[in-house]
Amino acid sequence: MAAVATCGTGVGKTGSMVMAGSKNNVTGFQRRGPRASGSDSSYSRLVSIAGTRPSVRNGQLLVSTGLPALDQLLGGGLAVGTVLLIEEDKYNIYSSLLFKYFLAEGIVNGHTLLVASAKEDPADILQELPAPLLDDNGKKDFDEDVCNHKTSESNIKMKIAWRYQLLPKMEQAGPVSSSRFGHYYDVSKKMPQELIEASKVHGFFFPEKSSSTPNIEPCSLTHGYIKLLQFIQNIIYEEGFDGSNPQKKQKNILRIGIQNLGSPLWGDDICCTENCDNSHSLTKFLYVLRGLLRTSLSACVITMPTHLIQNKAIIARVTNLSDTVVGLESFIGSERETNPLYKDYHGLIHIRQIPRLNNLIYDVSDVKDLAFKLKRKLFTIERLHLPPDLSDTVSRSSKQDLAEPSKLLGPGCGAMAGGKKHLDF
Repeated sequence: MAAVATCGTGVGKTGSMVMAGSKNNVTGFQRRGPRASGSDSSYSRLVSIAGTRPSVRNGQLLVSTGLPALDQLLGGGLAVGTVLLIEEDKYNIYSSLLFKYFLAEGIVNGHTLLVASAKEDPADILQELPAPLLDDNGKKDFDEDVCNHKTSESNIKMKIAWRYQLLPKMEQAGPVSSSRFGHYYDVSKKMPQELIEASKVHGFFFPEKSSSTPNIEPCSLTHGYIKLLQFIQNIIYEEGFDGSNPQKKQKNILRIGIQNLGSPLWGDDICCTENCDNSHSLTKFLYVLRGLLRTSLSACVITMPTHLIQNKAIIARVTNLSDTVVGLESFIGSERETNPLYKDYHGLIHIRQIPRLNNLIYDVSDVKDLAFKLKRKLFTIERLHLPPDLSDTVSRSSKQDLAEPSKLLGPGCGAMAGGKKHLDF
C-alpha cells in the first residue's frame, strides 16, 4: 500500500499538472514553484542592465557592437569583459566608423563611455557619432536606403548561380526601439546634442595627459600606456564597475574605446622599425587591460593599424591577447577598386578570431566570404556574391583583361592560356 501510495502521488502530481495546463491553456511542462521563481529572478537580475542580453550558447552577458550584422557574426554580440580588436584599413575610414558605432550604441543605451585617443580629442569624436534610427521615426529613412537594394536583388534572382541561392540570407531588420538590443544608425546625420549631454563620458586625450613625464625603467611600459591604464583603473574602481564598491542606483556597463593603439602617437615605435626597443610594451598593456576587464562590467573596442607593424611576431602576440579580432580590407587604392567583379562593394571584412567563453570550442560562422558596403545612410555587411557570368556587365575585351593573370598560374595552365584567351572549363 505504501508503494502504491507513493506511485499514486507521483501520478496525481502529473495529472494535476496536466489538468492545470488544460484549464489555463498552457503547456503541461511549464515549471512552477520555488525553483522556477528562483530561476526567473536570476534571469531578471542578469538582464536588468539596459542594452544587454545573455548569450543563448554560453550564458555570457553580451552588449551590441552598434552593428546588428556584426553582432550576428560574433555569436550574438560582444561579451562583457572581453576585448574586440579592429584591424584598421589603410586609410582608416571604415574602422573609425565601426568605432563610432560602438560609442553611439553606448549613448543610446545609457552606458558610461571611456574614449581614449592620441589623435583626436574625445569631445570631437562624440560630435561625429551617427544619429540613431528609433521606432517609426527612422523607418522611412531606413526603407529609402534599402528599397533599391531589395529591388535589384529581386531583378537578378534568376541570374544568380544555384549555389548562391541555397545559402541562407543575412539578417536584415528594420529600425528598433531604444529598449531593444542593437540599433541602426544614419551616418548622414549626427547624433543629437541632447543625447550626448545626457550621457556620462570620460575622455582621455594623450597630448593633454603627457605634460609630466615620470622616470620610466627600461623594459617597462611607455608613458602613454601607463597613463591610460591608470585612468581606466581609476574609473573602474571609483564608479564601482568592479563590484568592490557596489553601484548604488543601478548597474551599468562601461564601454571603453581606444583609437589607433600602437601608433607612434602613443609613444610606441613598433610601427617604425622591425626591431623596436619597446617591442613588449603593447603586449604588456593588453595583458593588464584584459585583467581589468575580466573583473568588471566593461567591454573594450580597440582600433589598431596592424598593416604598419613590420614585425609579424608582434601581430601574432597581439591577436592572442585579444578575445575577438576583426579585420577590414578596403578596396581604396587597390586593383579591386576598378575591378568590375567588386563594383558593388567597398571592401572585405575578415573575422580573424572569436573567443571561447565557458566552453572548449568557439562558435564558427558558416559564412566565410564577407564584404561591406557604405551606402548613403547605412553601413552594411553582406555576403560576397560574384556574378556567374560577366556577359551583362563587362565587354569582351574586358573579359580578356580579367583573364590575363591566368598566364601566371604555372607552366601547365599558362601554356594553355594562349596569350589573352582565358581558360574555359
